[in-house]
Amino acid sequence: MAQLKDDCFAFDGGLMPVDDALAILAGRVACVVGTEEVPLRQALGRILAEDVAAPRNVPPHDNSAVDGYAVYHADLNPDGETRLPVAGRIAAGHPLSGPAERGKAYQIFTGAPMPAGADGGPDTVFMAEDAEVAGDVVVLPKGLKKGSNRRFAGEDVKQGDVILRAGQILRAQEIGLAASIGRGNLTVRQRLRAAVFSTGDEVRDPAEGAPEGCIFDANRYTVMSLLDGLGCAVTDLGILPDNPDAIAQALAAAEAGHDLLITSGGVSAGEEDHVKAAVERRGSIHFWRLAIKPGRPVALGQVGDTAFIGLPGNPVAAMVTFMLIARPLIMMLSGAVETEAPRFPVKAGFAYKKKTGRREWARAKLVRNGGDMPVAEKRHSSGAGILTSMVDADGLVELPEDLTELAEGATVDFLPFREVT
Repeated sequence: MAQLKDDCFAFDGGLMPVDDALAILAGRVACVVGTEEVPLRQALGRILAEDVAAPRNVPPHDNSAVDGYAVYHADLNPDGETRLPVAGRIAAGHPLSGPAERGKAYQIFTGAPMPAGADGGPDTVFMAEDAEVAGDVVVLPKGLKKGSNRRFAGEDVKQGDVILRAGQILRAQEIGLAASIGRGNLTVRQRLRAAVFSTGDEVRDPAEGAPEGCIFDANRYTVMSLLDGLGCAVTDLGILPDNPDAIAQALAAAEAGHDLLITSGGVSAGEEDHVKAAVERRGSIHFWRLAIKPGRPVALGQVGDTAFIGLPGNPVAAMVTFMLIARPLIMMLSGAVETEAPRFPVKAGFAYKKKTGRREWARAKLVRNGGDMPVAEKRHSSGAGILTSMVDADGLVELPEDLTELAEGATVDFLPFREVT
């Protein structure tokens, strides 16, 4: 990871707009992971590391789009039905053994290659249900256009076309397209190695008991699950005590084998928040006070050459800042081209007032009422620590900085959780 100098975070001390924060990251962060070749069955969700060009046409030959009869259009009677002898049968994977002849029809099946022959071979295919068969003769209706139901070589992909680009996140359709040109393996980015830990004497793992005054560690499991969804190789460092030496030792041990260290809480100005000091002893840390709600405080820094992210301690704030800041950073470090998740327009099913100068994210559930677009209904619980409000929502409604009053029925941008989790 390129060093993130102090000027990377230079700001006037006020609240930084989230778009400015993302622009800074985009200008300073580069891919840090290497490449590896994987079989297609292991490529889902991976980030492509190189462009892929087609070595052949897809389809590789002209073929029939339907089950039916291949004929020469010039042999058809323009004024009525045409009767032609059936001279052969062509199935997918079984081309006609010899050249096709004028004045004859050939039974053909979907995907089967169009036969070669005189005058370039048959050029038109009648659907089987439009033809009548009488013995070895087929009766064809008039009116079919030349070239109907014929698929041409290279209609989908032409030889030499770049069909996939480096930086794409591979979905099922990209993997299928790679298979269609004969690729059994793809060169992808190695998985980003991310280590996750929590701090706090009051924090307990769910597998343990929680004495009075203690809480279970929801954030660590949430963050690890989000990292899993991004294809990272995740190391669970567990829960560290509020002890500067223990935290420093854990950071030192994790630094060499990871590309990213991430935690939630423990980086504020409290006397027992030792993560900030431990990170600064081995590298640098910077605070962004983002103009967003929920999730204002985010810490970003480096421990040696390893990136560090400190998320807010409140569960909802941690999730929202992960989606808005940590996720794009992880995508940049991993070599992805598209680093921000898409938003979609929906109708606001609620009215809302807010302060100017701050972007807010309202948890909402989508409903359909027969209109032209879904309606986002705001969840009633909105505190930064109310994790049930995230479970009961489909995503986040984006309320921009310059908005002070939202009218019910207005069009708003919606960030679905399925795009970021």
